[in-house]
Amino acid sequence: MEDQKKTILITGGAGFIGSNLCAHFLGQNYNVVCLDNFATGFRSNIEAFLENPNFTLIEGDIRNLSDCKKAVQDANYVLHQAALGSVPRSINDPITTNEVNVSGFLNMLVAARDANVKRFVYAASSSTYGDSQGLPKVEAVIGKPLSPYAITKYVNELYAEIFSTTYGLETIGLRYFNVFGRKQNPKGAYAAVIPKFVIQLMQHESPVINGDGNHSRDFTYIDNVIQMNELAMLTENKEALNTVFNTAYGDRNTLNTLVGYLKEYLSEYDPEIANIATIHGENRQGDIPHSLASIDKAKKLLGYNPKFSLQEGLKVAVQWYWQNLK
Repeated sequence: MEDQKKTILITGGAGFIGSNLCAHFLGQNYNVVCLDNFATGFRSNIEAFLENPNFTLIEGDIRNLSDCKKAVQDANYVLHQAALGSVPRSINDPITTNEVNVSGFLNMLVAARDANVKRFVYAASSSTYGDSQGLPKVEAVIGKPLSPYAITKYVNELYAEIFSTTYGLETIGLRYFNVFGRKQNPKGAYAAVIPKFVIQLMQHESPVINGDGNHSRDFTYIDNVIQMNELAMLTENKEALNTVFNTAYGDRNTLNTLVGYLKEYLSEYDPEIANIATIHGENRQGDIPHSLASIDKAKKLLGYNPKFSLQEGLKVAVQWYWQNLK
């Protein structure tokens, strides 16, 4: 039985992180089921997998319990990435954010429990640290949430813990810190900062930084995140179960530094980019000023060893953006 090919359900599998996870685990010869409603994901992200006999696309919504049950029925593992991201989006529309991120999450937990899934690994968020001042952020110390989005991601952790203690479902939450890399969408009102800056610079537009640019972030390249998902899914360390882990590189850079690196790496393709000025705007509501993760817990309990610093990740990401977005 152990030799039988394992099946992974990846919710939000057509999104940025989800589609990268699909690609990785198809490469590892797993059966991969992708559940997505294409609210924020893209068919182009999974187009290359559609002819793969090990890949199944289920177009559905985690807000519908029946869709969740259908998607999870043959799964050994769930990697739950489906969510409505973005702090500003949650401030503008807290109801939809809650429906997807809380009710949808609960539906997935119930479906996973009822299908006897071995393990449920889910995307948590560094926004859960809220107004906690301490750096680096350690998993056991959080503050008050600063946005509806942060509340929903904290509620996910509470629900996961209850499903572990009450129903015996193995859960692991991964608190993502500012993930970036290939397939990340640069367009739209809620685009992440790195692809947004990249596309602006490629178009010879000045990137707009919220505030003075001295806010700092623990920018985390996508391959580090894939490593964490795989470790969390496969670990046999009982101490690692039913808890949460920071998923980050463990270093911080200011937004000003980030733009400097982007200009440097992009100017290798287009020298004029080096001279583009930066514009500073207002601070963004609900933003945490500084973010830096302690990754000691993940190193100790999961054997996590992130390979890509911000600079190493940006070099690879910039090349991908230049080839795919020009």
